[in-house]
Order: sequence, then C-alpha cells, then structure tokens
Amino acid sequence: MKNWRIKLSLFLNYFVFAILLNSVGTVILQVQNNFGVSEGSASTLEAFKDLSIAITSFLIASYIVRIGYKRAMLFAMGFITLVALIMPFTPTFWSTRLLFAATGFSFALTKVSVFATIGLVTDNEKEHVSFMNFLESFFMVGVLSGYFIFSAFVDDANPESTTWFNVYFVLAAISLIAFLLLLTTKLDESRVHQDKDKTLAQEFGDMLKLAIRPLVLIFIVSVFLYVLIEQGLMSWLPSFNSRVFKLPTSLSIQMTSILAASLAVGRFAGGLVLKKLHWFKVLSFCIVAAAVLMLISLGIASKGVSHVVTGWSNAPLASYLVPLIGICLAPIYPAINSVILSKLPVKQHAPMSGLIVVFSALGGTTGSIITGNLFGVFAGREQIAFYILLIPVAIILFVLYFFKRETDKIPFEGGH
Repeated sequence: MKNWRIKLSLFLNYFVFAILLNSVGTVILQVQNNFGVSEGSASTLEAFKDLSIAITSFLIASYIVRIGYKRAMLFAMGFITLVALIMPFTPTFWSTRLLFAATGFSFALTKVSVFATIGLVTDNEKEHVSFMNFLESFFMVGVLSGYFIFSAFVDDANPESTTWFNVYFVLAAISLIAFLLLLTTKLDESRVHQDKDKTLAQEFGDMLKLAIRPLVLIFIVSVFLYVLIEQGLMSWLPSFNSRVFKLPTSLSIQMTSILAASLAVGRFAGGLVLKKLHWFKVLSFCIVAAAVLMLISLGIASKGVSHVVTGWSNAPLASYLVPLIGICLAPIYPAINSVILSKLPVKQHAPMSGLIVVFSALGGTTGSIITGNLFGVFAGREQIAFYILLIPVAIILFVLYFFKRETDKIPFEGGH
C-alpha cells in the first residue's frame, strides 16, 4: 500500500487520543461518584477538553506548516505521555480538568497535522473521503477499546474508590509506543512549504479570510451541529445507562462501547460506500435513519426497567438500541471534512483543518454542557435530554443541502 507507514502512524496517533478524549463520559460518571460534583460541574470537563482544542487550533493552525506536521505530532505525543504518567499521583477533580486541557492542547496539534497530512498521501477526491472515513473508524476503535480499559480499573464494590486513576499508566505506555513509531516514520512535507516569505500575521489573516467564505461558513455550521449531537450522546451515555437502565457503573461504561463500535462500523462502511455513491445521498439517508432510530429506541427506553440488571445478558433491549444510532450518524463527520478539504489547495489544508478542529471542539462543548444541564433539569426523565438532540439532527440535513450546492461548483484540489 502506498505511503503505508505514515498512514499506520496516523492511525495509531488517532487511536491514542480517541481513548483519552472520549473517556470524558466515563470520567464524568466517576467524578460524580468519587467527589460528589453536580451534573453541571461534571459537564465542564468537556469544556476543558474542547476549549483547549479550539484555542490551540485557532492560534496554531496557520503556523503549523512552519513547525512541521511530524514535529507537531511528536511534541503532542511526548507531552501527553508525561501528563498521563502524573495522573495516578494526583487523584482529584481538578487534576481531571487539567488532564483534559492538556489532552485538548495535544490533540489540536495532532488533528490539524493529521488532516493536513491526508492531502499529501491521497491522490483524488474519492480516495481522500474514503481514507478519512477509515481513519475516523479507527478513531472509534480507540474509543471502543477505551471503555473496556477504563472499566477494568473501576471498583463497583466501592464507587468512591479512586484506584481507576491507575489506568493512566496504561495510556502513557500506549502514547509512548505511538511516539516511537512516528519518530521512525518518514513524511515528505515539501509540497506545503511554498509561502515562507509570508509573516505569521499574514498567515493568520489568510485563515480568517478562509473562514468567511460562504462555502466554509456553511461547512462550519454543519460540523458544529454534528459534533454537538455526537458528543451530547457520547459524553452522557454512561450516565444515561446508569440512571435510566439502572446498570452497575462498570457495565454502564462498557455498554457505552456499543456506541463507539457503532460509529466505527458506520465509518468503515461509509469508507466503502462513499467510493461508489455521492456523499450527499449517503448522508441524507443516514440522517433520516438516525432520527427514526432515535425515536424508536428512546420510546422503548421511556418504559423503564422492571428488573435488577446484573450483566450484559439481562440488560434491557433499549440499552442496546440507543447506541446503535451511531451507525447512522457515523459517516457524516469524516465525509463533510473530506469534502471541504478536497475542494481546497493542499497549502490551505492546515488552516482549514484548524477551523475544523475549532468548531468541532465548540460543538462538542456545547453538546455536552446542554445535555448535562438537561440531565439535571429532567432528573428521572433523562431520555427527554436525548429527544431534544433531534432538533439539531433535523437542522443538519437542511444545512447539508446548501453545502452540496456550494461544493458542486468546485473541482477536486486536495492532491494538487
């Protein structure tokens, strides 16, 4: 496979951050058990993660070509390895906030670099959108793995135990392996070093000019809404499982892995289907299917649970159905990211990737905080919080129609 080593490196980098970033739902549940924090306070973990992603991306994206994609990713992996090693020695609510801030900073460097690098290792629009889906599906494999890794360190017999912080020793080891693989991998970045005579202020200005193009503005709304939906589900599904289905804590975390698996399967399938069909037809079908499945699964969940749940075998049907929404939602994010990047010259991929990361982060924070506060408002009827997510699901279909109209006017640019 062409460029296989750098592609493998991108996959592993994404895998590491998938576990760390999407542990936020698990940590939200644990800090409520360990430190007695409210739903609103727990939801700020998402803000520490996503706002650090947004701020870093906004300030660094236009400059990252000068730093170098590989160098930026190496710094991110090295830094997060050190932070993970410190965590078991500082088991407090504030340390989890700082961990997610550090993770957000490091992931911003990595994601901007990864997205920009895809344009260097793919040759056409369909290859670009397909690889993006495969990469995002592997991200969800990391998320899936993370739920089982974290649940293995949770003490169901003692909800207040902080021994689960030892999981960060394992994550530090995985981060170190990713760092070493990238260190020994070659990446040719010569095609993006075209405007070294520009000042930093000019490069930052170019990113801001890019952000106000009608095509990019429509895309920003699309990506913001998608991540709001996905993160609202992902961050609060462990708590949803615990409160609505009365699952034990470790099982609540483990069953959230179904959502991650669904997203992985959906993105892998999307990578195959999008090689053959136009992205708008695929995504329109996915959005309608997601809305229908949400209505059915949440309707069943509203009936409650009449027995004591002890494991996977006697968990209620709805606890399996709700996370399957991920299969339908999965192809949307990588597809729209790929479409926008493939319509821009390769030298604009870094600043565009920065905008993607910024508004993805803002969408994630908004989704988690809104859902968390709705959980508090509708205590005892938490399924209403998930019903409300149908509003952005409906809006995103409308926005994507205008996104298609704009992108159809522009030829593929990503591999030039």
